[in-house]
Amino acid sequence: MGEMKQPLLIKKGAEASLYLADWHGRKVIMKKRLPKKYRLSKLDEQIRTYRTIHEPQLMHKAKRAGVPTPTIFLVDVKSATIIMEFIEGKQVKQLLGEVSKNERQRLCLKIGELIGRLHKYGIIHGDLTTSNMIQNSEGKIFFVDFGLGEKRKELETRGVDLHLMKRALHSTHFRFAKECFNAVIKGYSKVLDTENVKNGLDKIKEIERRGRYVAKRKGGKE
Repeated sequence: MGEMKQPLLIKKGAEASLYLADWHGRKVIMKKRLPKKYRLSKLDEQIRTYRTIHEPQLMHKAKRAGVPTPTIFLVDVKSATIIMEFIEGKQVKQLLGEVSKNERQRLCLKIGELIGRLHKYGIIHGDLTTSNMIQNSEGKIFFVDFGLGEKRKELETRGVDLHLMKRALHSTHFRFAKECFNAVIKGYSKVLDTENVKNGLDKIKEIERRGRYVAKRKGGKE
């Protein structure tokens, strides 16, 4: 993988570990998918190989759709490792609680536009949370972590993506979750037509109804 100084573990996730490293004099993120002992070794290798190849491809497609993503420098399939640009900035998760109401709405409007661009080009992020969005010093918002993403255009998958965004706002930014999600949908509506937006919102309601039904069944209620 070339010259690299000792990487620093910054996040250990269920799907992969992230390291901050110096690679040829450049600050980078190294994303490494470690073997999972609970999976059959052959299956585990296939899954890690597929995701290591698929994620950079999806990020490249997102760029073409007009959604900023980190630049990929190297993909090492054998070690299931991706080396990519380190985005200097703040997670939107941190920003939403620090900025003014107007700035918060501006941020969420822009996020909605970016989600709309992804969906218009048939890209599902798969983990739309404010932790996976970073604003740099120039005010540009980058989407990161496409590890659970896919190339699909079905209404169901778009609805699930939007539902994840809504749920993330409510769990992390509950004080202004409603105003933020309304701004997200307003931005989303700037990219997609009225029918697609309405269908997406209807799908969110359907997903929420399903969740409530399952919760009731688990609670033993009819």
